[in-house]
Amino acid sequence: MDQFAAMQAFVKVVETGSFSASARQLEVAVSSVTRQVNALEKQLQTQLLNRSTRSVTPTPQGRKYYDKVAPILQDVEAANRLVSEQDKTPRGLLRVSLPVAFGRIHVVPIIRDFLVQCPEMQLDLKLSDALSNPVEEELDVVIRLGNLDRSGATWLVRKLASYTRRVCGSPSYFQQHGQPNHPDELAQHNCLCFSYSTGHEIWRFKQDKEVCEVKVKGSLVANNSEVLRQVCLDGAGLILMPTWLIGEDIRAGRLEAVLNDFQFYPQADLDTGIYALYLPNRRHSLRVQAFINFLVKRLGYLSDSNEI
Repeated sequence: MDQFAAMQAFVKVVETGSFSASARQLEVAVSSVTRQVNALEKQLQTQLLNRSTRSVTPTPQGRKYYDKVAPILQDVEAANRLVSEQDKTPRGLLRVSLPVAFGRIHVVPIIRDFLVQCPEMQLDLKLSDALSNPVEEELDVVIRLGNLDRSGATWLVRKLASYTRRVCGSPSYFQQHGQPNHPDELAQHNCLCFSYSTGHEIWRFKQDKEVCEVKVKGSLVANNSEVLRQVCLDGAGLILMPTWLIGEDIRAGRLEAVLNDFQFYPQADLDTGIYALYLPNRRHSLRVQAFINFLVKRLGYLSDSNEI
């Protein structure tokens, strides 16, 4: 038995909860993963995994073993990466997950510049609005907007930029329906809501010490911000959207921001930052640091858009 390979297989099974998913990540047959884990259990003379038709979970002994073995494998991976990048040149594959609309608008247009700057690197971009798990999906960097639900993971975090939200509508909508002068007046307007977050029908604002909550309603609820932006551009209603999405529309006059004397006041669990997250074993990775430093430099303009 190759104990190192068996340890890798066991750790992958615990992290993915599946023999088949582990086999895909390790690029081996499922039978090979099963054989390695069985051999490891035989050598240790203890059952490490509870197996059923629906799930695979570690036994108490398996959890203890995982807690000891996983950091060892991470250290080995970090050591390999350190040696391969010892000439201070970032190289190799970097797997990145980022939100769909944000990635398409702000990251994809600058990818060529990054690849020119780091010609020995390759990028694997996964655009998804789902909350990615860097361990299970073998990701090096995860870009997230707003609230950081780390789900128990010990991630390292670096802020790339900040943003706020603005209420806006098209000039044609305001010509027909007028502009609200106070948040309370939003109840009389057709408000297009983003359904991805909970409590989407409550819009909250603050002016000095006054906090105003408005329950809005409208003819459209959608879980895609670009859909709401387009319908708003078409004159169908008002949206409350982040400046990274509608900032250029406001500057170009395609949309008009209203209630600018009132500051968007998020719920306690809703942040307004753009973050890069990565696991501790990627701390010294030149690939990770090169990509994050590039984003910090190139996305700084997003923080300035808060003044729109």
